[in-house]
Amino acid sequence: MSHSTSPDVEKNVDTMDLVLASGQETLSSASVHSSDASTKASEVSVDKDLELPKIQYRLPAKNGRSSFIRWLNPFIVIVAQHDGRPAAPDVGSAASANLMVTLLFRQENFVNVVYEIAVACPHSAPVWLRAKLAKVFHYGGAHSGSGVAAVVWYIMYTACTTRDYIQSPSSAGLANVITSYVLVIMFCLILAGAHPTFRRMYHDYFEALHRYSGWVALCTFWVHTIFAGNEYRMMESNPPVSLGRYLIGTPNFWTLCISTSCTALSWGRLRRVRVYPELLSDHAIRLHFKYRDMPPFYGLKISNRPLLEWHAFATIPDDDVDHKGRKGFSLVVSNAGDWTNQTIKTPPTKLWVRGYPLHGLLYTSKLFKKIVVVATGSGIGPCLSLFYANATPRRIFWSTPAPETTYGDKIMKTVLTADPEAVIWNTRTQGRPDMVAVAYQLVMEAQAEAVFIISNPKLTRRVVFGMESRGIPAYGAIFDS
Repeated sequence: MSHSTSPDVEKNVDTMDLVLASGQETLSSASVHSSDASTKASEVSVDKDLELPKIQYRLPAKNGRSSFIRWLNPFIVIVAQHDGRPAAPDVGSAASANLMVTLLFRQENFVNVVYEIAVACPHSAPVWLRAKLAKVFHYGGAHSGSGVAAVVWYIMYTACTTRDYIQSPSSAGLANVITSYVLVIMFCLILAGAHPTFRRMYHDYFEALHRYSGWVALCTFWVHTIFAGNEYRMMESNPPVSLGRYLIGTPNFWTLCISTSCTALSWGRLRRVRVYPELLSDHAIRLHFKYRDMPPFYGLKISNRPLLEWHAFATIPDDDVDHKGRKGFSLVVSNAGDWTNQTIKTPPTKLWVRGYPLHGLLYTSKLFKKIVVVATGSGIGPCLSLFYANATPRRIFWSTPAPETTYGDKIMKTVLTADPEAVIWNTRTQGRPDMVAVAYQLVMEAQAEAVFIISNPKLTRRVVFGMESRGIPAYGAIFDS
């Protein structure tokens, strides 16, 4: 998700270098102290003699080109089959079909169904199959891949409809060409704004560009579909059928209906709800909601400016019942940017929520018999829902500055209840741990089948690579997944 809490990006993580290409990785000794008032302080030593298997690879760069190429293959086939001159309606159908897939993978209910299908695999299935299914959280590749493919198709459609207008000018054809070029401009703006570099540097502008260009494109697409139908019904049938009959007989109309429904369903659930803030420290706050109960493994989008920005967080079921008999849920927000800093300094009493709660990365942990959970900073927030569900046996490794002071006794108690021998590493007093080494030791001790990490993108990639290169399935959300 993005569906996940914005992790507390540990300062200077760039200075953490794994020795991958040369030499051994060994563990340094460390200790874990439990501060729960009802639990006697305990010390857990990390085996300093455990050696990680050598590997001879460097951390590869992340790229998503393969997803786009898969979506682009049908484009090449259809163009080749028609000697480079495909019919405009066929190309338009391909463009609208890709657009539909793009929006479906941002529609909460559809994504939840995809998760449910993947997680339905039983534990009796081989680990390699369950490990593959657990990568369902990378559905963002389907969204971006089909989106780029839709733009390529639509540029081709615009060229075809321009050709048709030049050959047979008409008022409907002119409107079709004009709306086609408007759509191409909107699509190109969306693609440009979604470039990772722009998105990281100007995230608020990315959101606005993505949202408003998308809305303009969707409305223009309906106008365009009507004009295109009016033009091509005259060309394709003699005598021409009525516009309405022609439209309902085209794939464009139905795929556009589904695309519109995806947007309407999400924004139709927009509401402003009451929030009950619980200040944990000057670095973190826990926001409680009582307008509905929330099962484990769900995330939610919240905002105080619904037309400008949204922030996705993992939810945690609450135990306290209100006067209406609802337990409600909560989420943990830590200081990781302007919006989170403002939320901590000025706790909100009301916030906007949108869409249906969405499954996230940790829901796929149900595919495994036993796991190791790794978190840094406020990355522990999404994990609390996993601990509450208590669905999968787990070991926990949490690295964070001053865990008691920053996140409070309740969260510490939840972590220690989920794993009484949890490795809670205070980076203020113990320095920075070798994340790969400690995680590997916990996997060996627990005979776990997989590792799940919630952290910043750089460290997530490092731990995932460190585990997978040693044959251990590992999962962590990177950017938008």
